[in-house]
Amino acid sequence: MTLPRLVPSAAQDSSTTDDLRSEVRAFVDEQLAAGTFTPSVDGWLAGWDEDFTAALAARGWLGMTVPKAYGGHGRSFLERFVVAEELLAAGAPVAAHWIADRQIVPSLLKYGTEEQRRRFLPGIVAGTCFFGIGMSEPDSGSDLASVRTRAVRVEGGWTLNGTKVWTSGAHHADAFIVLARTAPVDPAHRHDGLSQFIVDLAGSGVDVRPIVSMNGAHHFNEVILDDVFVPDEMVFGEIGAGWQQVTSELAFERSGPERFLSSFVVLAGAADQTTKGTVGRSNELGRLVARMAGLHHMSTAVATALERDESADVSAAVVKVLGTTTEGDVAEFADCAHDGSDHAFGELVSTAMDQRPGFTLRGGTNEVLRGVIARGLGMR
Repeated sequence: MTLPRLVPSAAQDSSTTDDLRSEVRAFVDEQLAAGTFTPSVDGWLAGWDEDFTAALAARGWLGMTVPKAYGGHGRSFLERFVVAEELLAAGAPVAAHWIADRQIVPSLLKYGTEEQRRRFLPGIVAGTCFFGIGMSEPDSGSDLASVRTRAVRVEGGWTLNGTKVWTSGAHHADAFIVLARTAPVDPAHRHDGLSQFIVDLAGSGVDVRPIVSMNGAHHFNEVILDDVFVPDEMVFGEIGAGWQQVTSELAFERSGPERFLSSFVVLAGAADQTTKGTVGRSNELGRLVARMAGLHHMSTAVATALERDESADVSAAVVKVLGTTTEGDVAEFADCAHDGSDHAFGELVSTAMDQRPGFTLRGGTNEVLRGVIARGLGMR
């Protein structure tokens, strides 16, 4: 089972994206034949493979939207989307570069200084610079306005103290962007007084502690910041504008194809089992495939809106809620349909069921995002 060759708009050049999609599929087939990777669930979160990332970089498939002046390729958001979609559908190990390529690149281009862009973008494009995200905190849930990490002005920079949690890949990454409070909380304006900083994860005062899942997997971490000095040149964006920046960045995090393709290898496996007659309930399978096709269109439309620098907060939240709900339904369908005859398929199903609770939590819980959607629609 493969993704449909769908085009989100008549204005898009279908020949360009179709050719690119075919190139990526051919590359994936070569890698699978060579035994480079085994398809997995959540390859964008748990599949850290720097060699695979380097292979993608060599083909120009990292930093695709980065301008050539910073070592990038100057390609469109839609072209990047096509590459990301195919890699996710194949269950490829793309975690090493995922956050940097998905979220840090557009953030640096929008809010970063010229020095920051020249320092980090070429490495991201080359697949040698890896980033994490420092937003969530213990006891804060999805309420980012309640962050307690504080940044205090000192000579030449800022001192940070606090704890970040659920930081994917922090034990491998070079740096992460931290959301911290730089002014006292105003109960009437809780989103004010927040700022962002680029923090060296190998720096003094940074303690990365593993968070091991119940199934033994380790990709999340707790990061403790103890009097961590951040020089002025690593202030990200404007002091006090952290909330506006984070809101913009979350559109990239929530709307991407990883929000509905984390378990696509399980859906593809169920489809293959159906053709062999070992899995029934083909009507339900058809409904899941139709939902995937609809999410493909929705997510692609958000990608093109972001390329036009249009606000996509609400539509990104819609994609995240519908996409992660579908992922969970895929896992449950496969779990009920699996008859135990295919061990490899069974392992994928088991992993998908293990990960199922996290689908709707990461990137903001679906309950919170429904509120974002309701408020956004009510303002229109």
